[in-house]
Amino acid sequence: MTAHVPLSSGFVNGDVSFWYRSSGVPSPGPRLDGDLEADVVIVGAGYTGLWTAYYLKRARPSLRVVVLEQEFAGFGASGRNGGWLTGDLAGSHERYGQDARRLQREMYASIDEVIAVCEREGIDADLVKGGVVTVARTPSQAARLRASVSSARAWGIGEDDLRLVEPGEHLRVAGTLAASWSPHCARVQPAKLVQGLARAVRGLGVTIHERTPVTEISPGRAITPYGTVTARHVIRATEGFTARLKGLRRQWLPMNSSMIVTEPLPPSFWDEVGWQGAELLGDMAHYYMYAQRTADDRIAFGGRGRPYLYGSRVDTRGHTHEWTVEALWRLLLDFFPAARSSSVAHTWSGVLGVPRDWCSTVHVDPVTGLGWAGGYTGHGVTTANLAGRTLRDLVLGERTELTSLPWVGRKVRAWEPEPLRWLGVHAMYRLYRVADHRERSMPRTSALARFADLITGH
Repeated sequence: MTAHVPLSSGFVNGDVSFWYRSSGVPSPGPRLDGDLEADVVIVGAGYTGLWTAYYLKRARPSLRVVVLEQEFAGFGASGRNGGWLTGDLAGSHERYGQDARRLQREMYASIDEVIAVCEREGIDADLVKGGVVTVARTPSQAARLRASVSSARAWGIGEDDLRLVEPGEHLRVAGTLAASWSPHCARVQPAKLVQGLARAVRGLGVTIHERTPVTEISPGRAITPYGTVTARHVIRATEGFTARLKGLRRQWLPMNSSMIVTEPLPPSFWDEVGWQGAELLGDMAHYYMYAQRTADDRIAFGGRGRPYLYGSRVDTRGHTHEWTVEALWRLLLDFFPAARSSSVAHTWSGVLGVPRDWCSTVHVDPVTGLGWAGGYTGHGVTTANLAGRTLRDLVLGERTELTSLPWVGRKVRAWEPEPLRWLGVHAMYRLYRVADHRERSMPRTSALARFADLITGH
């Protein structure tokens, strides 16, 4: 693939993701065969759709719940993400308003809820609640990190939730000037979680029709090439694939994210970098990264590749461009020079849903019965669980603490038509890359990054 990156003998590019490598990519189940009636039809068999089905059936076992999926359960971001079960909000506290404090607490609690369900349902997803370390490697990043921890206090996030730590306290990243740590994050193997959840949902009596693309959603109907499902409630759980549905091309922007994973690293490497637990790792760069130590002692390392394809197109197979692999490998070695003796075993890409204001939403219209949740901006592993429980309450017409959270019923304007959104997104990430480069010798955030935030509403 490239002369600049050492590739293992069994290297794979795409093929959904590395997370399916041990089990194999699932064979899709039966597709819809004719018209069908249900109480609730859910479009999309990722985390959001499956959690919603799970909680609905546990609350009301008599409900007829049908899930429609274009490929197989876990084909999208749910089977490709970085494996961060994180308590971070999908969006800023300020945009959610003062009730963001309650939303934040529910996010923290959702981590433990996922862990509890996995224990109850016998889902082995390599889950370890090891917390998350965020590092700053330039003076400007260090200033932003300290400011973010200070700002968190205003939103009720105390020392037990997030605190500054000495560089190297949890793990040693080359060039670290400052670091923070939060206990509110767990490592998870994404495909094991979504496949286990699909088994649990089927066990409750939910029907999942795979190989069944939905072409249009309207009140009371989900239309496919193989039949129409009619139901009182139609729930859209399509996240980064939402733009494929009729009339929704500008709703959420499908943003690409890419990952590489190394071959297993020896004990001497983990001793040298001090990465002894299952902490997740992130940084304060504008063009940020995310990483985990996998259960079989690899580094799964991710970041932005080609951020957006013109016209909201999606490369469904997850093929990753050569320059993205090179960029991720260079950054991994910059963080961990001792990993130079390793090689890349797999690389893949996927899409996440980004609303115009970068804040996620959940909603059910009591009149039309149409509902949705998503726009997680990369924080969907935890947020989807909270969304599933909230959609349950909204569908059942129950007024609860969850249905009064500030992300319920939020209205967000659509993205601009092309070519404006393509130009805007690519300009944003170009500016972020340049800003990161300039900030190597700057004590404060580059004006270019602030301008990038301004033009895209990030």
